[in-house]
Amino acid sequence: MSRYFIRLSYNGTAYHGWQVQDNTDKTVQHTLNIMLSMLLNEPVFVTGCGRTDTGVHAKDFYAHFDTSTDLLNDRDKWIFRFNNSLPQDIAIKEILKVKDEGNSRFDAVSRTYEYHITKKKDPFNVDGAWFVYGPLHVEEMNKAAKVLFEYTDFTSFAKSNTQSFTNNCKIYKAEWVVQNDMLVFTISADRFLRNMVRAIVGTLVDVGKGKLDVNGFQAIIESRNRSNAGFSVPAEGLYLTEVLYPDGYFLNEEK
Repeated sequence: MSRYFIRLSYNGTAYHGWQVQDNTDKTVQHTLNIMLSMLLNEPVFVTGCGRTDTGVHAKDFYAHFDTSTDLLNDRDKWIFRFNNSLPQDIAIKEILKVKDEGNSRFDAVSRTYEYHITKKKDPFNVDGAWFVYGPLHVEEMNKAAKVLFEYTDFTSFAKSNTQSFTNNCKIYKAEWVVQNDMLVFTISADRFLRNMVRAIVGTLVDVGKGKLDVNGFQAIIESRNRSNAGFSVPAEGLYLTEVLYPDGYFLNEEK
């Protein structure tokens, strides 16, 4: 048996998130398990680099699995076969070889998310961005976002009753950028808590609407109380856009 990573992307609109669930088969993980097990003619279970919630998208996602099949032999053929058996909203981009102990979740050194807000109602982007009516003060939102670099405990933005052993994260980037009618928030960290990005965005939007100032945003972080932060923004605007692994992690492959 050898361990492989697949690099993929998916539109999460039709799925109840990444993770296999007891009450539905409509998850990305389950869809991949069924496809890989069928084409490789053996039971296959994929482990993802993270867990996206219902409706959240991934432009860059990694998952690992074990198989007795040599997937590096005619790799392009395998990528084609996999994609040909997957629905149109999931696409495999690469197959990568790793050491037998490689783990897509625990070996990742950073992850990056984007949140997309649209300022104009767009019927062709209803599943890809959150429509926000009215002005947003982007400069104030960026001032508040910079406060995130001063902290590591983000309990105030963590979903309660999770099994996370710590609420500490190291944030490397947090910035809003205006792109025509779109407002895009990019945030990178060594790890993220469940629902953390959507809670941060909701609280920063409160800053942009003038409901909260930068000092108030800082006080929310220090309170370590989720009920003090803003609401979790809708899932359709959230994208996992990059996952990084240590240099030389992939065998015989330049990432």
